[in-house]
Amino acid sequence: MPEFLNPFSGKVPERKMTLQELIRAIRLNLAAEEEAVHLYMAHAEATDHPLAKKVLIDIANEERVHAGEFLKLLEILTKDEAKYLEQGAKEVEELAKDESDEEPTIGSLREGE
Repeated sequence: MPEFLNPFSGKVPERKMTLQELIRAIRLNLAAEEEAVHLYMAHAEATDHPLAKKVLIDIANEERVHAGEFLKLLEILTKDEAKYLEQGAKEVEELAKDESDEEPTIGSLREGE
């Protein structure tokens, strides 16, 4: 199994994590959940086997729930995470107001060249 950044390599550290170390660990956990969603959905999209596709999508959705749990935990631990997430969401909402309902096409993307 991949070890990614390998903060502990399966070993519990000799001391408990500080709050800041815990926050970094939770961010790493969140990234792992998002990576798992990407992996499972890519596998689901790459197969025609109906049961495998169904199971992979179901598991990917479970990982999305886990990501939500980690986000909520970060909000609690950091005390200000929600503020930044809300700020980012508002920025996207503002940009979305300017967007048309049309999906960009290859032709419309080339118009800006």
